Amino acid sequence: MSTSTVDASGILRLPDTVDTGDRVRAWTDANPVVLFDIATAIAQGDGTWPAEAVTQAAQERSGAVREARPADVVAAIGEMLMGREVEHALEWLKVTGLLAIVFPELEATVHLVQETGRQHKDVWGHTKQVVKQAVRRPLVRWSALLHDIGKVPTRTFTADGVHFHGHAEVGARMFDKVSQRLPFDRDTRRAIRFLVRHHLRSNQYSDQWTDSAVRRFHREMAPHLVDLMDLSRADITSKRPGRRKQILEQISALGERMERLAEEDARLPPLPGGVGNAIMEVFRLPPSRLIGDLKKYLEEQVTAGTLEARREDAYYVAHLARAGRVPGLDPDEGRRIAAAGGLGEEAAAAAEEAEMAGDFAGAESAEVDVEPERHDGDPERPHDGPAPCGDEEEVGQIGPGHGHGHGHREDGD
Repeated sequence: MSTSTVDASGILRLPDTVDTGDRVRAWTDANPVVLFDIATAIAQGDGTWPAEAVTQAAQERSGAVREARPADVVAAIGEMLMGREVEHALEWLKVTGLLAIVFPELEATVHLVQETGRQHKDVWGHTKQVVKQAVRRPLVRWSALLHDIGKVPTRTFTADGVHFHGHAEVGARMFDKVSQRLPFDRDTRRAIRFLVRHHLRSNQYSDQWTDSAVRRFHREMAPHLVDLMDLSRADITSKRPGRRKQILEQISALGERMERLAEEDARLPPLPGGVGNAIMEVFRLPPSRLIGDLKKYLEEQVTAGTLEARREDAYYVAHLARAGRVPGLDPDEGRRIAAAGGLGEEAAAAAEEAEMAGDFAGAESAEVDVEPERHDGDPERPHDGPAPCGDEEEVGQIGPGHGHGHGHREDGD
């Protein structure tokens, strides 16, 4: 909650007079956070702005927020974001100059057109709509506010239109700098970064994904899956007939498929039936209690998410070799087995011979790990396959260039 003692909702009812402007200036001088409290009153009311005298006074005193405690600013903005009429409050922050001071990354999205000839594709207008459409949970609304800041440095123009290749990844790195200025707690900071980084992934789903790809998505997104899916739904602002319905159905289909696979996984054993025989054959082991212990270890790794369930036998054999779990195994032999993907000598030789003969030429993976070169990152034009997953390590005086975080790894913008 804000530390301001001023009745911000009352300010919305003040008359448009010189005295009103003077009072707002005095309140702001005493506590600059009152300006964000006014924005909160707009968001929590019917969206109506205060009198022009109030807005003008806020413009004149907007620079005072640089002296406010960053924690108070974060708390006040967080409260504003929960309002039903938040888009009007955000526009008021822009008009008063507060947006440019606290979020220059967002100010840069104003008039940044996403598609030629389609004004509703202005990134700032899109962002306000996404925040408005997002469920009113703090992590989802904060992520909605910042999800497209990476579009500013990634915008390119081609004969095919406007593109924003890699904007989610760049936006996550830009958020690292935002979080140096604004003191989110560790869990919140990591969650917002994760959601910004992966906000396109569920929109990219298609029924061409393999079950393995869906399981991988579920596993990698699991810590923030509900928030991510809700953010993805909010990120659909298309005005094309039927397009919004189509993508919402696509996201719902992904959710239903994840649920179905999870139910199947709960009923089925995590390992294929022949993995024990494969372990004995490749490692030249006799039937013994050790085989059961190795299978138990593999099951534990599947449960922990380190390994995928019900893959081919060689997948698990290779893991055992890499992990050095087989007692007495010669290190060189272990490296050979791992390099061969868990195949025994004869199977590995046969696979190599088939590859040399070109039997595998043209094979394509069903799991796309990178954003296709021509994809522009617009959720209205999703593509197949999950993007790569990662969570780079993290991290304030307000305003760019005043961060005091430490231990942060920068990858470059």
